[in-house]
Amino acid sequence: MAKEIERKFLVESSDWRPAVEASVSIVQFYLAISSERSIRLRISDGRKAKLTLKFGSDLAARDEYEYPVPLAEARDMMQFAIGTVIRKVRHHVRHRGYLYEVDVFNDTLDGLVVAELETPDRVASDMLPAWLGREVTGEVRYSNASLALNGYPERPS
Repeated sequence: MAKEIERKFLVESSDWRPAVEASVSIVQFYLAISSERSIRLRISDGRKAKLTLKFGSDLAARDEYEYPVPLAEARDMMQFAIGTVIRKVRHHVRHRGYLYEVDVFNDTLDGLVVAELETPDRVASDMLPAWLGREVTGEVRYSNASLALNGYPERPS
């Protein structure tokens, strides 16, 4: 088991794009969602699937367990998805030694770009990249589970 500690930010510019190290296309969906736990299936690049169980109500620090799932079975289970199936491209961007995962959402969430930073230490504000916008850590409406159930929290103007 790994304790997940993460910060989440809206992304307000595309200045991160030149620093992309890798990208992966993700299709993810939820089989169960409650305020204190979720069961998610994620298919990466159409080649591999992973089941993730998350426990705890603190969005910044939860207990997380992950298991590989046969791809065909993951695709079959998509019919049991709760809410919307999320489609996004995750870009890995390094800034000052920290790895940011920048998710560019597609389909019904088109236009939403969110960056996550998982690290054991608190990164000082002056160490954060300028392309980050407002921090939304702990805002339930920006959790992937909430996005699947409720859609886009606020459209840009």
